[in-house]
Amino acid sequence: MSRPQPDLTIAEAPDARPSAAGQMSLSVFGATGSIGTSTLDLVDRAPDRYRLVAVTAQSSVDKLIEIALKFRPERAVIADDAHYATLADALAGTGIEAASGRAALIEAATMPADMVMAGITGAAGLEPALRAVQGGGRIGLANKECLVCAGSLFMAEVARAGARVLPVDSEHNAVFQVFDRENVGRIEKVILTASGGPFRTWTRAEMEQAKPSQALKHPNWSMGAKITIDSATLMNKGLEIIEAFHLFPLEAHQFEALIHPQSAIHGLVQYEDGSLLAQLGAPDMRTPIAHCLSWPERGTAPSARLDLAALATLTFEKPDFDRFPAFALALAALKRGEGAPTVLNAANEIAVHAFLAERIGFLDIAGTVEAALDAAEKRGLLKEPGSLEAALELDSETRALTRHIMAA
Repeated sequence: MSRPQPDLTIAEAPDARPSAAGQMSLSVFGATGSIGTSTLDLVDRAPDRYRLVAVTAQSSVDKLIEIALKFRPERAVIADDAHYATLADALAGTGIEAASGRAALIEAATMPADMVMAGITGAAGLEPALRAVQGGGRIGLANKECLVCAGSLFMAEVARAGARVLPVDSEHNAVFQVFDRENVGRIEKVILTASGGPFRTWTRAEMEQAKPSQALKHPNWSMGAKITIDSATLMNKGLEIIEAFHLFPLEAHQFEALIHPQSAIHGLVQYEDGSLLAQLGAPDMRTPIAHCLSWPERGTAPSARLDLAALATLTFEKPDFDRFPAFALALAALKRGEGAPTVLNAANEIAVHAFLAERIGFLDIAGTVEAALDAAEKRGLLKEPGSLEAALELDSETRALTRHIMAA
């Protein structure tokens, strides 16, 4: 898979500092989701440090209203136009501007802010994050689809705009903390860890009968439904390796994953002198979010402190490609490059939602994605998206194709 030129390491972009009076102006996209909720929890604990510019949600209007009334941002945006009247009525007379729809979401991404927390899940978060990048500021990237669907395009725009991307995903943030940018040539590999999800010890026969309620019971993390299912299939780890490829200047073969059930180590970097550096912490997203909000300094977070003596044992396993074929599909898509990761992601989103609706079985998720990739290649759809519009068109075509495959 090709890397955008000129190459950009995360540290090359200019620094971003809080606004006057020591306050950081902050926009939170996906404010009602797990990343947004964790971010706002940190804001609530240090209200004098932050000033909210914009908060957005897809359709959770009641929760967005609650957030807006509590944190008093300049603007609140609900992506679903059907909820605009409810939002506008609730915020009337507060001085908080209410808006709705895709255009309003994109406009909010262009509002000046010291930092934008890009927490919208799925391909829907690509355009707002890209527009925020074009402002040249600091982006807390929690939407992995930006790099999976359009990694070369996204990072080229980061370089052009002089923006700074700070990885929020716990694994990428962990690597970011121990990745020596001054000695990239001395790095042998990067290792991302995975808990193994709720089905780590299940057989394929057992997983064939798995229900959504079982797949949603993650052993360690509290996350949204889609990412929790991706964790159960290990697709999430594959998507994270694709994302890491674009974030860190290494070759595709230098990224690996290990199953680590305790979720204490989140990422490791192996150096050629034999040193293996790791970042450890409790499984709480407020730790990497706090790191990004305060970087390059260290902030505070209420996360539980890791007690190694109480934990006692750290164990590791290699991923099982037979029981978790979704992971193998993601690695193959990275190797294939061009439009393959975009197709992989779109097909996976459709398949996951179908599983959650109990229209397909758990193992059918990977089977559906594989079928979509094969069909897309036969139709000549796997070309590299050269623009945002091309990436979104490929995403849309793949969704339609995947629905057709499932209906056949």
